[in-house]
Amino acid sequence: MQYCQKEKGLIIYAWVLMTNHMHMIVGSSSDNKVSDILRDFKKFTSKEIIRTLLVESTESRREWMVNRFEYAGKNDKKIKNYRFWQEGNDAQEIYLNDYFNQKLNYIHENPVKAEIVNREEYYRYSSAIDWAGGKGLLDVTLV
Repeated sequence: MQYCQKEKGLIIYAWVLMTNHMHMIVGSSSDNKVSDILRDFKKFTSKEIIRTLLVESTESRREWMVNRFEYAGKNDKKIKNYRFWQEGNDAQEIYLNDYFNQKLNYIHENPVKAEIVNREEYYRYSSAIDWAGGKGLLDVTLV
């Protein structure tokens, strides 16, 4: 994500990475379309995650995960070996402040609803800390 921010013009307003999905409110400050940036992000991260699992990982579920990604890839003509991310994304344009705030709250409440943390800003893989006045893992544009 940091690479996409620096090199591709990705603007991150909010984000959360959960164990099985990711939510973001993003834009682009360059000629790159957000859909193209996300495509490149998915391509890079999927290859790197699979490589890490195959070469470096001591994760106890390693074989099971690789098997699942391989199975998903074999059932898709566009995939060569493994599928990590779901195809596409659920992009929704945000025009109204109320809608932005609704999505922002939904994103940040994910780890609380999953009972991972008690407070949104305690979750490390989220922009909630930025919106609470702290500094998180990624540069976030507050509006």
